[in-house]
Amino acid sequence: MGQGGPPRVDPVLRRDVRGGAPRPPPRVLDRGGGARGRWRGPGNLLGGPLARWTSRRGDSGRDPPGASHRLPRPGARAVIVPGAKLVCTLGPATESGDRVRALAEAGCDVFRVNFSHGGPKDHATRVQVVRSICDDLGSDLAVMADLPGPKIRLGDLVTEPLALSAGSRFVLRPDGRAGDAGGASITYAGLARDVGPGDRILLADGAVELIVRDVDGDEVVTEVVRPGSIRARAGVNVPAERLGLPAITDRDKEALAAALDLGVDLVAQSFVRSAADLAGLRALMGARVLPIVAKIETRPAVEDIDKVLEEADAVMVARGDLGVELPMEEIPVVQKEILLAARRAARPAIVATQMLESMTHAPRPTRAEATDVANAVLDGADAIMLSAETAIGEFPVEAAAAAVRIAEVAEERGSPFRAARPACTHADEGAAAAHAASQIAGDDPDVVAVSCFTRTGRTAAFLSSERPPVPIYAFAPDPAVRRALAIRWGVRALPAAVPDDTDDMIALMDEGLRAAGAATDGQLVVLVAASPFGRAHTNMIKIHRLGSPVG
Repeated sequence: MGQGGPPRVDPVLRRDVRGGAPRPPPRVLDRGGGARGRWRGPGNLLGGPLARWTSRRGDSGRDPPGASHRLPRPGARAVIVPGAKLVCTLGPATESGDRVRALAEAGCDVFRVNFSHGGPKDHATRVQVVRSICDDLGSDLAVMADLPGPKIRLGDLVTEPLALSAGSRFVLRPDGRAGDAGGASITYAGLARDVGPGDRILLADGAVELIVRDVDGDEVVTEVVRPGSIRARAGVNVPAERLGLPAITDRDKEALAAALDLGVDLVAQSFVRSAADLAGLRALMGARVLPIVAKIETRPAVEDIDKVLEEADAVMVARGDLGVELPMEEIPVVQKEILLAARRAARPAIVATQMLESMTHAPRPTRAEATDVANAVLDGADAIMLSAETAIGEFPVEAAAAAVRIAEVAEERGSPFRAARPACTHADEGAAAAHAASQIAGDDPDVVAVSCFTRTGRTAAFLSSERPPVPIYAFAPDPAVRRALAIRWGVRALPAAVPDDTDDMIALMDEGLRAAGAATDGQLVVLVAASPFGRAHTNMIKIHRLGSPVG
């Protein structure tokens, strides 16, 4: 059965991670004194006073030959390392290299490519633009492909936006004709079989509400009871349990194949209903299995969240469609419950939909939107996501910068209000090491960072879930692992060669932290790692003074 004995399926990574027999609990090695460095920069990207935790990002998202372990080059841009990460959706407003670069410089860590909109050429162009700027910025920027899922959408419209007035008749039909004020085509021919008179249908994330009045063959005749405007390809929402659509559609399979060919880093699965849906998608990936972000936007997924988290690599609180499945007043509490469950399972969680919606057309967010972003951060979100704000908005870069600044202030001043850390459900040496390292960092004011060497990202995942009060620097030889860590709270992934032994690991860490501007000689860093690297589970904690002799 090869090195390491029988297959061992890791509960965090959900794949075989054979690395030898179980090890004793992690040991704390030597320590020293020193003074904690001040992790407050001269100002954030908007010129404010709350920037902190500066670092330099790693190498290119697609490393050239021989460069996979390259350290950040001198002069690479310094970036803010906030705890919560930022996901930005690419679209017509942000297709150019200049716009993508500006979003990255504003603090975006992950770029979302929505496969529900645009064609193969659009998707390829957006991925290529992100990759093209990675080397210039010295960054491991990640790309997340968002699959369409079993979602019904409107077809083309004769004009857009198209206003629908209260009391008007609006017919949903699967004929492919361009829509007008009297009706529109839809992408699902079976809707007439799944709904009946009196059922509610929402368009465009609830902007328009329809009531079914009649079903005529394959056409659904509705009345507009909440007026509003719609655009082509807008979503058509019916409770998921009512629909006869499969969890993974033919369009999903085509999108997944295209995403794999494009070399994306994460895949978001829409309208997940159960853990089996995630297992089905993973089975389609073949040799290259990517992390799956389960979009929680159906009632069944909410009710079975713990099992969904066991199978998912991350979750997204997709409040647009979730707000159709559940009563509006339940969404804030359900969001908190999902974030809490994700922390327990050591899974990153993204909060999405209408975070700064008004910035689609305005240069500043509303007070309510700013509060929404801050509360998501305080509730424990690993990342927040912008959708229309950056895809089609008039102020995409301003929206990204605003989201970053709001998150920074929440983390700088929100400690008394932050959600308490839940008990982790993973009782193994990796979780124990992460907990111990976080405790040391919290108890010792002289510690300026927590660092780890990771082959799979597992150690960094546990450290992130612990929310230590200092930055987390994850040294990972594999660029794919570094990019996958882009959605993890507080983690800045850095390139490193595979260490020969513990002394070499410490030397590489010292060199990497200096090059990244993360720490200076004489400062204390907590190192969490496996010794020997790559052939054991996390079994070591070392409190190290940067620059001190090793061996």
